[in-house]
Amino acid sequence: MQMKRVLLIILAAVLAVSGSAQQTFSHPWAGKKVAFLGDSITDPTNDGSKVKYWGFLEQWLGITPYVYGVSGRQWNDIPNQAETLQAEHGDDVDAILVFIGTNDYFAGVPIGQWFTERHEKVVAGIMERKHPVDRMRRYPSMDADTYRGRINIAMEDLKKRYPTKQIVLLTPLHCAGFYAAEFNWQPPEDYTNPCGEYLDAYVESVKQAGNILAVPVIDWNSSSGLFPLSEPQTIYFKDAETDRLHPNDLGHARLARTLIYQLLAFPCTFE
Repeated sequence: MQMKRVLLIILAAVLAVSGSAQQTFSHPWAGKKVAFLGDSITDPTNDGSKVKYWGFLEQWLGITPYVYGVSGRQWNDIPNQAETLQAEHGDDVDAILVFIGTNDYFAGVPIGQWFTERHEKVVAGIMERKHPVDRMRRYPSMDADTYRGRINIAMEDLKKRYPTKQIVLLTPLHCAGFYAAEFNWQPPEDYTNPCGEYLDAYVESVKQAGNILAVPVIDWNSSSGLFPLSEPQTIYFKDAETDRLHPNDLGHARLARTLIYQLLAFPCTFE
């Protein structure tokens, strides 16, 4: 109740208008229908926490969450999740949050390139009559075997399905070891993955995608404050010994608080 009271104070900031007249400000995402695509940290069946970050947003902002995250999935599953979202809700969604990438890192998916290039002719003319000239032209890489190619494929799919909707990307969180079983044993992020990359490269690619694809990015990797490589920070994760990948209820609450503030920077709808 105390947390809810604090949030109400923050979200009900009173703006003086004229004289004694006042107007109450409400969070622009309050009461909206928001889809969540991703992996195990979003998956409602994951037992790392009782309430997920989107569940706290449901409680505190009154959003209606449409949740399609599935444990173990990588960026190449986002078109599948988007297809299910559209089949079940059509266009009746206000915004879409995409939070995925950790499993691409664990699996050693190569980073790849954003573009391929080739020589082409194009008509141009600056201070002279227009005429055909030779130029390099770049095309988005659609290589499903690379991380950036998968992001390009997924975002093209989402933008075609939901051209007028707000789409926000969330960067992967820090991770410090997930030891579930003999065939699911993931070392912490201070080790390279099977293709020789650190987690940083996957985080940075999502941040770059914001500029390349014109979508907002919330850098949860830095802004959430969750850093499981630090022993005291294990209070935010499921198990200090076996699972510093999945946040517990306390960790998800912190993620949700971070989102509440950062989503203020972006409109949920454009109507």
